[in-house]
Amino acid sequence: MPLVNWFKRKFVVIAGLLTLAYLLLPNVVVTVFSFNKPKGRFNYAWQQFSTDAWKDPCGVSGLCGSLSLSLQIAFWATLGATALGTMIAFALVRYRFRARGAVSSLIFLPMAMPEVVMAASLLTLFLNMGAQLGFWTILIAHIMFCLSFVVTAVKARVMSMDPRLEQAAQDLYAGPLQTFLRVTLPIAAPGIAAGALLAFALSFDDFIITNFNAGSTVTFPMFVWGSAQRGTPVQINVIGTAMFLVAVLIALTSMVVNNRRNKQKA
Repeated sequence: MPLVNWFKRKFVVIAGLLTLAYLLLPNVVVTVFSFNKPKGRFNYAWQQFSTDAWKDPCGVSGLCGSLSLSLQIAFWATLGATALGTMIAFALVRYRFRARGAVSSLIFLPMAMPEVVMAASLLTLFLNMGAQLGFWTILIAHIMFCLSFVVTAVKARVMSMDPRLEQAAQDLYAGPLQTFLRVTLPIAAPGIAAGALLAFALSFDDFIITNFNAGSTVTFPMFVWGSAQRGTPVQINVIGTAMFLVAVLIALTSMVVNNRRNKQKA
């Protein structure tokens, strides 16, 4: 009976930990198989421990080139989507204008729309414009796709901001630019950062929209998909593990910084 009562009290915690473990299980599998030395072309069965792939992550032709291209596209798409999304979020929250509700609905429509629909629509637009499919069409498509997610993150932060802080800055003779840089922007920064990180992850990971609008350009997700048809090199697991570790490191660093700030405020 005491065990049953303890389980009831800890049920939510246990369920959360099991869910987290289930979500992280694929990452664990990818990490383990990054140290595998398969006998054939496919890295799907454990054969022998080896660090050869870690010593030469660019050993597969085209892998690091596609990775570099994906990072470039994700970087510029993040900048574009974050800049546009931040301005749109402020406009939707702070200003009243005609068709504001319609604009808000249109902004969030890509989040509810299947990716294949947006991909086909953008492809039709580019073909009608006579644009050559490649780096720039992928970049434009990614900005359009990530924009909604940035607006959602920044808008939530802007709606929670206390306007009296900005009014206090203005009462202290701060100009519009000073108020924005020293008061508004620091307060909105967590939402902007969250939107930027989400945009980067979505852009780097996207396959469907990229595949429609890439032409002959090959990004990292497209390289992985193509490799799966003829053989999966271990280096793909190495790159995936490295990206996962970088993401974990960023999250842990953010937690440490926030804890220090909270201690300083206390």
